[in-house]
Amino acid sequence: MAGQLTQRGALSLLLFLTPAVTPTWYAGSGYYPDESYNEVYAEEVPRAPALDYRVPRWCYTLNIQDGEATCYSPRGGNYHSSLGTRCELSCDRGFRLIGRRSVQCLPSRRWSGTAYCRQMRCHALPFITSGTYTCTNGVLLDSRCDYSCASGYHLEGDRSRICMEDGRWSGGEPVCVDIDPPKIRCPHSREKIAEPEKLTARVYWDPPLVKDSADGTITRVTLRGPEPGSHFPEGEHVIRYTAYDRAYNRASCKFIVKVQVRRCPPLKPPQHGYLTCTSAGDNYGATCEYHCDGGYERQGTPSRVCQSSRQWSGSPPICAPMKINVNVNSAAGLLDQFYEKQRLLIISAPDPSNRYYKMQISMLQQCTCGLDLRHVTIIELVGQPPQEVGRIREQQLSANIIEELRQFQRLTPSYFNMVLIDKQGIDRERYMEPVTPEEIFTFIDDYLLSNQELIQRREQRDMCE
Repeated sequence: MAGQLTQRGALSLLLFLTPAVTPTWYAGSGYYPDESYNEVYAEEVPRAPALDYRVPRWCYTLNIQDGEATCYSPRGGNYHSSLGTRCELSCDRGFRLIGRRSVQCLPSRRWSGTAYCRQMRCHALPFITSGTYTCTNGVLLDSRCDYSCASGYHLEGDRSRICMEDGRWSGGEPVCVDIDPPKIRCPHSREKIAEPEKLTARVYWDPPLVKDSADGTITRVTLRGPEPGSHFPEGEHVIRYTAYDRAYNRASCKFIVKVQVRRCPPLKPPQHGYLTCTSAGDNYGATCEYHCDGGYERQGTPSRVCQSSRQWSGSPPICAPMKINVNVNSAAGLLDQFYEKQRLLIISAPDPSNRYYKMQISMLQQCTCGLDLRHVTIIELVGQPPQEVGRIREQQLSANIIEELRQFQRLTPSYFNMVLIDKQGIDRERYMEPVTPEEIFTFIDDYLLSNQELIQRREQRDMCE
């Protein structure tokens, strides 16, 4: 017994020598600062060892802000702060208990622990690219945040999130996606008339109007078709533009370019003649020239033009048999009638009975069609003065013209000889013996025909068969 008193006395001495500790005050905990008490955080034996459970208010009454303390006393419901009372602590909805969930009134007249209610909060939501959100009550419990996207963007994911009791947001973070294609507007369709003597028209237009509905960035615009300012042939042409935005959305537009060629009715070549035309031969501005075959000459308008009214100017000429005037004063006057019209094959022989002469004339008489196709006129100079005879077909030449022709073309009357003269009056080939018409035709076809005559020869190659 004495040992126990000694131990208790030592404990009392220790408590007496313990320096005073300033108590900590927690708002809403039920504790209030009181400088009359020296406090330690342990159950301790009071200075007055006598414990009186009948004192109704042993500890301070608990007051939990934004919460509730449910207390149970050993002495019944009216002794909620008496010695031995145990209180269960809880918080209102939207608040979280920080500290002890259960405390007890100690003999030291203090509660065995502290606690308080802290308002629950969720973390601040991050902003989303190209979008925003609005919240009903900030980051507090039950606050709902609704997301929206900028114009041109589409929201993918949760449209709203709610702050939950565990301090987390419901759902997940959405994203704003650019799914709207750009807006593009092409120029209006247009129709152009081809220029005179042309089968094309140069067409210009302004670039399309392009606008992105999202961030306004157009990365690429492609063109399918000719560039502006190109020459467009006759017909309809589709021009298509395609625009791409940064999200690879695309939009297209198109318009029509129509080129019209004004045309005149087709012209028919004259009988015993042909036509040479510029451009397409029947389009506005085209010029068609009339030509006659060998042995024929043109009478009337030499050319006609296709006008904007789609009618030909003038009237069609005709090809009449060539009239040769043999009653001229000189050989030059005679030859001028053939300039650029006919080739001449001049045959000279000493007399009509000449063997070479008879053979050559016989062969040529059988090929008059081939001679006409190649525009060849035969002039015969036969005999010697004073009995010489000159003729072009049935027309007789005077002795003076015969003599001048022989001198001008260096043709002797003493033996058979022959000269081929082109349409410009140039001596192109001489023959001292008879030759077949095929040899003459081959020489003309290979060396004397113009490009237009070559075309005519291909078209008429079977005429003489």
